[in-house]
Amino acid sequence: MSDLLYQIALTLVPNIGDVHAKSLISIYGDAQSVFKAKKKELENLEGIGTVRANSIKSFTDFTSSEAEIKFIEQYKITPLFITDKNYPQRLLNCYDSPLLLFYRGTADLNTSRIISIVGTRSNSDYGKAVCEKIVEELQSENVLVVSGLAYGIDTIAHKAALKNNLSTVGVLAHGLDRIYPPQNKSMAKQMVEQGGLLTEFLNNTNPDKQNFPKRNRIVAGMCDGLVVIESGKKGGSLITAELANGYNKDVFAIPGKTTDSKSEGCNYLVKNNKASLITGGDDLLEMMNWKSATKTTHKKQRELFIEFTADEKIVVDILQQHESLQIDQLYFKSSLSSSAMAAALLMLEMNGIVDSLPGKVYKIS
Repeated sequence: MSDLLYQIALTLVPNIGDVHAKSLISIYGDAQSVFKAKKKELENLEGIGTVRANSIKSFTDFTSSEAEIKFIEQYKITPLFITDKNYPQRLLNCYDSPLLLFYRGTADLNTSRIISIVGTRSNSDYGKAVCEKIVEELQSENVLVVSGLAYGIDTIAHKAALKNNLSTVGVLAHGLDRIYPPQNKSMAKQMVEQGGLLTEFLNNTNPDKQNFPKRNRIVAGMCDGLVVIESGKKGGSLITAELANGYNKDVFAIPGKTTDSKSEGCNYLVKNNKASLITGGDDLLEMMNWKSATKTTHKKQRELFIEFTADEKIVVDILQQHESLQIDQLYFKSSLSSSAMAAALLMLEMNGIVDSLPGKVYKIS
């Protein structure tokens, strides 16, 4: 049986969620080895115990995995297991990130600049105009726009990205066998060609209420920064913003009238220092330090007069090949340990070779 069969099966085992599954993968290396482990051995693992060990050893529903593989092959879907290089690396810093994702699209989910945009389903004309303006102003920096394909601000953000030739990815609260809301089918088809559709749910999964918070954690976790455009104080967008803060992402909010219920959530985030106030895309690019500037070489020439350690040279060589890189991408490309990476970056920053940007992004000075 293929690795994918066991990977899908591991997501179906009762009592084994993403956190426990990832812990098991870190110990055994792959999903097949988890299923082949001895029961006593599993029972003795921290956090697993008898109940979860029994769930793993008694699991027999591999037919569901086989059916899903047929669906994946039929519709040319790309499965992304947590150990795959194309899995969204920013999600690796999120303790509850999905074990397995399903993707249809062309966009690089590990591109250097990703912004998620969320907001109310019942936007005002003001919210629509602000959202369109922000996305238009992101065009010059080739930012990937992520949202949840819902009514309102989500749909506006996706449409604006498509209009401005930006890649845009919709994160779904259901399987890839359907589009919800159905009114977005045409747009979703275009997104597959100019971005993508991403989900952790198997086909035949309905857009049930409990799936949306799970969807929101992916929207919050796979970006560098999250923008909230119009939200009530108890909306799903506020939950997404809280998740993003918990993941140490940069969070931004568009202010509104104090008497406007649609702006109550954004004003709350700013007032309580849970989001930075922005009024447009230029503010966002400025605060993310993403504005293009005329490149000079005099700073890079200082490298000629500095002797790098082996670890520092690895980091410099990687960063010289990219305009900027997020810390997860640096880990992946360098294969350095977290302590070795931290030490190398510290010395490079102190010597003025590397700059640290918001969102744990680094670039050559």
